[in-house]
Amino acid sequence: MRSSRRTKKDTKKSNLLRANVKWARHSWGGLSIYSRQMLAELTERYYFSVAAGHLQLLDGRWYVTHSGLLRLASRNRCRGIKTTLKERLSDPVASRWVFAATVYTSSSSSGFVGYGDADPSNVSTLMRGAEMRIAETRAVNRALRKAYGIGLCSVEELGSISGSRGGSTKNHEPSIEFQPHNGPNNGRPRLRDQLCVLIRQHNLDPTLVKAYAADFCGAESLKEASRDLVESFISHIASSAKENRDGLVCKLNSYAQPREVRQP
Repeated sequence: MRSSRRTKKDTKKSNLLRANVKWARHSWGGLSIYSRQMLAELTERYYFSVAAGHLQLLDGRWYVTHSGLLRLASRNRCRGIKTTLKERLSDPVASRWVFAATVYTSSSSSGFVGYGDADPSNVSTLMRGAEMRIAETRAVNRALRKAYGIGLCSVEELGSISGSRGGSTKNHEPSIEFQPHNGPNNGRPRLRDQLCVLIRQHNLDPTLVKAYAADFCGAESLKEASRDLVESFISHIASSAKENRDGLVCKLNSYAQPREVRQP
């Protein structure tokens, strides 16, 4: 009986690993030996699912997501998560917020504490105004990573792609390549950077976002779209991700189907 349970468990892990490799290749192309080995270890230890958005691969490095950490906590029957605004460290006028989060893994747990901060210098321009929520999410993520021994940084803890304090995270951009006919930037963030930030923060599939963007702009590719149209798409997808991410993901998934059978 025990042997049968072990076999079923091993089969489940094996199937999950195959699915993870498949989805990772679909989302980010070929995997290096190191990336695949790390994916196998993450699958074995934590049952993370790439398809469910638990992991992100940026610049060849794996990052866990907020949804992945919450799923892990649920699977391990976490007893609770408490967050506290650190008022003395926060500055509402400057939109700077600091939170502490405590994760209780069991009824006898003394709690694992993590801190998170956010202000306009370390969040993307598209997420301005949401610094409080971002700070709380970062605190929860750090506490969960401590509680369950996750050595990976979480995606939400990364700063903005451009202008983040302590150096740029340019090397962690999702793979989105386009150069719309946009003329001078006039000091504004590049459209590519803005779209990459959205993809990373909301854990979206870059390939599907590109396909949706081209369709939205009525162009064969983003290279042929005007800056105004691309800006409209970025604004549209940002609001959609905030208001109804599940609906947005369903819309994006429709672009994974062959064009001739994809529903409008």
